[in-house]
Amino acid sequence: MGSSHISIHNKAFKPYLSAAQLDEAVRRLAARLSADYAGREPLFVVVLTGAFMFASDLLKYISGPCEIVFIRVASYEGTGSTGTVQEILGLREDVQDRHIIIVEDIVDTGTTMHHLLPTLQANGPASVEIATLFFKPESLQHELSLRYVALEIPNDFVVGYGLDYDGLGRNLPDVYVAV
Repeated sequence: MGSSHISIHNKAFKPYLSAAQLDEAVRRLAARLSADYAGREPLFVVVLTGAFMFASDLLKYISGPCEIVFIRVASYEGTGSTGTVQEILGLREDVQDRHIIIVEDIVDTGTTMHHLLPTLQANGPASVEIATLFFKPESLQHELSLRYVALEIPNDFVVGYGLDYDGLGRNLPDVYVAV
């Protein structure tokens, strides 16, 4: 990870987490999920677009059979949550009696999960859990059960490793924090 600041849309960011640190956290989380879901063939529901890099790495480290599907929702504009969720692409798979693991890039306010969980639970899954790369406990506005958190971070704005600032920064292998 470079030691230099970067600029996205005229906003300055400094290095926060290296690709190696992210990989270590993702591997630890994958090991926990693999152990907890051994023999169950879970359905991983990946929330696009932000979780694509995290999901790609996480799922490479999952041992045992699983299914992977993608949904797309949005509750962000610029550097803050809009507080509303727009479902863009919905889940088409039958989730009845399935073990569902929602793969999310970041849980901050909890708005996205607050919207998705009742929708998924209404279709009769055996279980629904959330696996998130980042969790910002200081920002949480909805009660959520988070058993699978790779990293807890403060309420700072971060970009990189799939997370963007108005469309830019997703491709960065490291994570940067706004200064």
